[in-house]
Amino acid sequence: MVTVVQKTSLSDQGNDFAYWQTQSYEKRIKALEEIRNEYKQWNQSLRGAGDHVQPGFQRVFRIVKR
Repeated sequence: MVTVVQKTSLSDQGNDFAYWQTQSYEKRIKALEEIRNEYKQWNQSLRGAGDHVQPGFQRVFRIVKR
């Protein structure tokens, strides 16, 4: 992976959505996986090394009484 850095001012807000639309789906999934792994490492450091974190996307279930 090649690291790219661009210096901009806060007043020059680019359009992230437009940028990611120009990227291939493989690159977008790879970036998402990197972000997810970084979050998982950060979250694990807060909770301690003893807690096990399952790899993959979090599943959310909602039980509604009828």
